[in-house]
Amino acid sequence: MLLQLQIENVAIIEKMSISMNKGFNVLTGETGAGKSIIIDSLNTLLGSRVSRELIRSGADKATVQGVFSLDNSPGFNEFLESLGVEPQEDNTLLISRTFNESGKNFCRVNGTLVTVAMLKEIGQRLVDIHGQHDNQSLLRPETHIELLDLFSGEELSKEKKEYREKLEEYRALKARLKALSGEGKERERLIDMLKYQIEEIEEAALTKGEDEELEQQSNILSHAEEIISSFSRAYELIHGDDTDEKSAMDKLGEALDALYEIKDIDPKYASICEALEEVHEKLGDISRDVRIVRDGTEYDPGFHKQVEERISLIQGLKRKYGESIDDILQFLKQAKERLDEIERSEELILSLKKDIEESEKTLHKYCEKMNSLRKKAALLLESGIKKELADLEMPKANFEVSVISCPEEGFNENGTDKVEFLFSPNIGEPVKPLSKIASGGEMSRVMLAIKSILADIDAIPTLVFDEIDTGVSGKAASKVGEKLKSVAKGHQVICITHHAQIACLADAHYLIHKEEQAGRTVTFIKPIEGQERENEITRLLSGEHVTENAVKLARELLNWRNKGTK
Repeated sequence: MLLQLQIENVAIIEKMSISMNKGFNVLTGETGAGKSIIIDSLNTLLGSRVSRELIRSGADKATVQGVFSLDNSPGFNEFLESLGVEPQEDNTLLISRTFNESGKNFCRVNGTLVTVAMLKEIGQRLVDIHGQHDNQSLLRPETHIELLDLFSGEELSKEKKEYREKLEEYRALKARLKALSGEGKERERLIDMLKYQIEEIEEAALTKGEDEELEQQSNILSHAEEIISSFSRAYELIHGDDTDEKSAMDKLGEALDALYEIKDIDPKYASICEALEEVHEKLGDISRDVRIVRDGTEYDPGFHKQVEERISLIQGLKRKYGESIDDILQFLKQAKERLDEIERSEELILSLKKDIEESEKTLHKYCEKMNSLRKKAALLLESGIKKELADLEMPKANFEVSVISCPEEGFNENGTDKVEFLFSPNIGEPVKPLSKIASGGEMSRVMLAIKSILADIDAIPTLVFDEIDTGVSGKAASKVGEKLKSVAKGHQVICITHHAQIACLADAHYLIHKEEQAGRTVTFIKPIEGQERENEITRLLSGEHVTENAVKLARELLNWRNKGTK
């Protein structure tokens, strides 16, 4: 339920705060006062597209904020957590959206930044906004199946979910068959390409880790002269050469000879002597290792060229088939599997066709079940809509829901059914598509009838009706108001209206008006009661020229509301 709406710098609204009540809320005001701006602002808060034109002239950004109660929205906090939004301890939800001249949006839910798409997903669960343009959706038969399915309930929802899973499997099989059954030239081109790729990789005879070993070899070969020189010099210093200069081994030997003479005098001298013997022995081992490396290192230009060419070959394969040798070998495996699949395509095509045939049988069973459930629900919806229309001063109207299976047109997201609402406003006239029969006022009442029935099964807590009473007058307007008040027993209803018969029934009445301040037009809103409400009801009845009869009628309407419709 919407608790509060704050609007800043949107069109002619400089700053506005609205605290909403549960039950039936109406907003009234003169034409151009800003009623539609409030609905636009609420739409903005719920994730609709926004235009920079909405930003108040002279301001660089606009902000809309809303506080919602989630007390009657079970499971909503879990849904928020799935989006990465932390629920509030008091079970409220704070949404804010700021948009600026550059077109940037900043959306937050409970302080967490979210995308516009996430905001829209959240908004669809909070508020259902129905405006005059929504009547036009009833003229599009493709929307009728959605409304019927919503009315049909959980059993159809479950069947449709399972059907769509099977439909995805079916489409995947069809796509695979299409790929295998492609035109001959395309198939041959693919086979030639795969064979070339396989041959190119196999000829390289790659082994895991080979590229690292080659890089190491290349580095050694590139520095062979320096390596030989360094190890030669090291060997000479450790082991000696043909000069008279003593080597490290010689000097260590002399040191040992000196210590041998006194090692028996004290145990610690013997210990030092033993340690020096270990060093002498270790240095001898190192000397041999240095000599082996020195003698084993040589520069072979031909071998160096081979290594560089091998590295270049592997790098070329990496550019084509993957970032590592493991990636290239995995590509090779997949290419072989794909080639084998294509070369065995005739066999696979027969197998796929059989699978597709079985899949189609399964889908047809789901479609038949959904068709049966829709026809059953259609009868109930027809009966319910007729009753609602009778309550809305259309007792002679006839309403039918046509459910026709069209398997020849193939499978779509809803099965093979076509659903269309048919309507006749007067007795004796055949039912026809809504687009060919209904007037604006009739269309509004048909939509309200549908909303009234769906409201009982719809979990959305807040319903907004933006001038749904367009084209409705007199007694019918009173019935529309009564229907809205009835819906408000289970939902928060917010309605913008120009009808006194509707406004007088509201639990809370808000007046929207505009004033000129410092040369600028500014819109305001305030809750009204008592005399102020009577004055507004009077204005709705008589316009600017207030008459005694209008005042009397306004009082009668408010008294009627107070006595008989609570």
